[in-house]
Amino acid sequence: MRLTDYTDYSLRVLLYLAVRDQGLSTIQDISDAYGISKNHLMKVVQQLSELGWVETVRGRNGGLRLAEQTRARTVGEVVRATESDFALVACLPDQNGERRPCVITPQCRLRSALEAARHAFLAELDRHTIGEVAGPQGPLAALLGIRAIIPVVPVAPVAPASDNPVPIA
Repeated sequence: MRLTDYTDYSLRVLLYLAVRDQGLSTIQDISDAYGISKNHLMKVVQQLSELGWVETVRGRNGGLRLAEQTRARTVGEVVRATESDFALVACLPDQNGERRPCVITPQCRLRSALEAARHAFLAELDRHTIGEVAGPQGPLAALLGIRAIIPVVPVAPVAPASDNPVPIA
């Protein structure tokens, strides 16, 4: 089974945001990290946002972040939501439940084997969550060019070193 580029890009966006973990990312950040067209990613992000899996923040300092519950989503859920057709052959039902007739349908064993394979494929994807496949974050972050976000901690002023200590006001 081959997934569409759209599904591939959807998974990549979710992985990037899961690895990034803190702060906001831009579509340009993700485009640069993977070498994917920004225009394609805009469509993907729009759907992921509509599904509630990605939060978008508008404005000058805006960007994207993974919605809190998305780490627990399975890869299978993402694939089902983004893939347009699971009919491996014409006699299997498409997304609308329609199938093309075939003269050997009454005696065909191939169809049931293909349906079982499709079911097994999705069942395996359902065993893995976005959070799980995004780990370990350190090595993935390095490959994606993501630098760790270090929180800014205020530091108390230090008195200059001298023979006559001067109090700091």
